[in-house]
Amino acid sequence: MAGILAYGEIEFWLSLIKVIAILIFFIVAIFISAGVIGPQKIGFKYWHDPGAFADSINGVANTFVIAGTLYAGTEMVGITAGEAGNPLRAVPRAIRQVFWRILIFYVGMMFFIGILLPWNDPDLIGKGSKTAASPLTIALSHAGIAAGASLINAVIVIAVISAGNSSLYVASRTMLYMARNGKAPQILSKVNKAGVPWVALIFSNVIACIAFLSVSDSAGTVYEALITLSGVATFIVWGTIAVVHIRFRQGLRAQGQSSDDLPFKALWYPYGTYFALVTNVFLVFFQGYTAFLNPFSSTDFVINYILLPAFLILLVGYKLWNKTKLVKLTEMDIWTGRREIIHGEDNIAGEQLQSGEAKASWRKRGFAKKIKTVVVG
Repeated sequence: MAGILAYGEIEFWLSLIKVIAILIFFIVAIFISAGVIGPQKIGFKYWHDPGAFADSINGVANTFVIAGTLYAGTEMVGITAGEAGNPLRAVPRAIRQVFWRILIFYVGMMFFIGILLPWNDPDLIGKGSKTAASPLTIALSHAGIAAGASLINAVIVIAVISAGNSSLYVASRTMLYMARNGKAPQILSKVNKAGVPWVALIFSNVIACIAFLSVSDSAGTVYEALITLSGVATFIVWGTIAVVHIRFRQGLRAQGQSSDDLPFKALWYPYGTYFALVTNVFLVFFQGYTAFLNPFSSTDFVINYILLPAFLILLVGYKLWNKTKLVKLTEMDIWTGRREIIHGEDNIAGEQLQSGEAKASWRKRGFAKKIKTVVVG
């Protein structure tokens, strides 16, 4: 309720704590794997016994929804741009950092967890276990670092607060813009003096209470269902983003506009965008094919694919109810709502982005400054 500045400040410090904790875990994980810490030298033995992949291709398919859930959130860059003080500089900079943050923190975390724990460890989460079983905590406990395990639990709490903070921000702003465009109840468009959509924020918090299902007796099953729904929703959202991007660029060309006039252009268009579209459509169907294996699981089938008909019903229902049609490329309203460049700082940022000076500046930075930019921002 305090506004975008308070949100940004809180998120900065929470993220900094997470980054420091992850980097410390990486160092400790190397010592544990080498046998410096803990009762034994682990090395890469768990990649051979019981193996790197659980249940072969079926296990890979089941993990896609988890990956989709964890990687979701990068699209919030487009939402925060509306409230950024200098989007011409902030948005491209944030997008360029996404790749490195995913590579270092997400992939790095999976790498070290895969080294320290076998996939069949009895303490890992299962349908009969509690959702509080963290692989980081388990790894440190096995190494005899009880204090470190408790510290990781504290960091996990901070990470959950940060994730909830970001999710509520995105959800409330999304509903705000939907309400202003007639796609949601108008009451959700109300804001306070700080510009915070307080009604949408309260509504988001109420819906978020579904998370309390994780403390039920069947917490593992509920957790897996929520993860699956979240992952499938991510694939649908990113597939839709790819379609919108393709249509946007086609509309530019149809109206005689040059993409060079854009302050930021997506890398590898159109091939990257089409690849993203095909990949997300494939993952929507591939992630749940294990439900068809013998024996057929009707419960898994419903959980894995229920969002597909829900998405189509909402899409078709909206178009039928409002009697809308597919907008022609030549009739697209491309520029309405675009923020005008007023301040000289914005002009300088735009010129740098378009001329490539920003990239040159990045190359001239020292290694330490590059690391600071990627890690802290």
